[in-house]
Amino acid sequence: MSIVAAFVVPHPPLIVPAVGKGEERAIQPTIDAYEEVGRRIAEIAPQTIVITSPHATLYADYFHISPGKAAHGDLSNFRAKGGRIDVAYDTALVDAITHEAVEAGVPAGTLGERDARLDHATYIPLYFIEQAHTEGYQVVRIGLSGLSPLVHYRLGQCIARAVDKLDRRVVFVASGDLSHKLKVDGPYGFAPEGPEFDQRFMDAAGKADFLDFLDFDENFCEKAAECGLRSFQIMAGALDGRAVDTEVLNHEDITGVGYGVVCYDVIGDDDGRHFGDEYVKARQREAQKRRDDEDDYVRLARQSLETYIREGRRMKLPDELPAKLPDELLERQAGAFVSLKKEGRLRGCIGTIAPTQATLAAEIVKNAVSAGTEDPRFDPVTAGELDDLVYDVDVLGPMEDIASPDELDVRRYGVVVTSKGGFKRGLLLPDLEGVDSVEDQIDIARRKGGIRENEPYTLQRFEVVRHL
Repeated sequence: MSIVAAFVVPHPPLIVPAVGKGEERAIQPTIDAYEEVGRRIAEIAPQTIVITSPHATLYADYFHISPGKAAHGDLSNFRAKGGRIDVAYDTALVDAITHEAVEAGVPAGTLGERDARLDHATYIPLYFIEQAHTEGYQVVRIGLSGLSPLVHYRLGQCIARAVDKLDRRVVFVASGDLSHKLKVDGPYGFAPEGPEFDQRFMDAAGKADFLDFLDFDENFCEKAAECGLRSFQIMAGALDGRAVDTEVLNHEDITGVGYGVVCYDVIGDDDGRHFGDEYVKARQREAQKRRDDEDDYVRLARQSLETYIREGRRMKLPDELPAKLPDELLERQAGAFVSLKKEGRLRGCIGTIAPTQATLAAEIVKNAVSAGTEDPRFDPVTAGELDDLVYDVDVLGPMEDIASPDELDVRRYGVVVTSKGGFKRGLLLPDLEGVDSVEDQIDIARRKGGIRENEPYTLQRFEVVRHL
């Protein structure tokens, strides 16, 4: 036995008549598709249903697997009466998944439960499974995390190995809505990334292209306000190396939120479908291309941090500097910021407003190590992350005192906000994603410096040369 089928399903509370009170008929195609999923699961008669849920206990750096022998839930939070569902947990499979995760270095387990009740993203799939009179099954409920797409995929592989070792007949249910930004008059408004996300995901889901599940940019996903991608990434890992028959039952966006229903029947093995390994190889190729294309400033920052992380020491200056560097790096003093991004998200940023080292090269070398190890917002970078880091180096020009915000331009100038006493100071670089107005720029810099809103301050502006 093994995982014999998997399903992508949404979780709108509206879909349950006790909540919708007739309004659920607006998404009747989703209801019809869900009922078909319920019938198929009833026919399979699984011993265990593994459900991944965006609304179960969630941690940034840990996958929570629901502990205990049983749990129950209802939709009383949505003002629905009755409808309680009780499930028994497959404790043996929970233990086996935890063991496999520990062996694979995936942080997962049963610690830290916040609420034992079934969340609505678990309840709603179970509602349709129960409506189809599915009997004799147990449940494993797993939350998501803030970890990378690859780690979510690796957890899915751990689930599959645990299922195989226990010889369970298992159905995997990946609960998750798609974009919440599909309509201007929807509950969450509209963003152009919303429809783009839904179309791309449904295209990939319909082709069972699980590699594409791993390759969504996180900033794009945030703008689309998607809900279920990480749930689907775990499912993809659980189907690693497996051939599947795919059927898209439905996709709609009537409410302004995307609902997709997709079925995968496992029909055998396929050595061409190890998407986690393909993803790693693709990332390695991307990292090598970045190295081939990087300029001297970025290369210096990268080599400095990699030397420190891999060898536990700082680069020796000037002995270990490359022989041929631009004169500016060796002859100029300037403040510089080094920013690190991983999978589209900031991973560290440290810099100096004015020079603190004898050369700009030394400034970059020092600040690169600080960005990777001393930014208080993040844990220190590990050796396993180095190939995934993207570096920016901003070389600051001279500071100019300005009398008014009218002299700022968020794309051209960075800003320094200094309290009247001069004891508190906040800086923000120019041309940052999501900072679209001078007011936002000043406000963010002020708060970074710990300057109160009603506290007098002065402004300075500066230009940067950004090296990517």
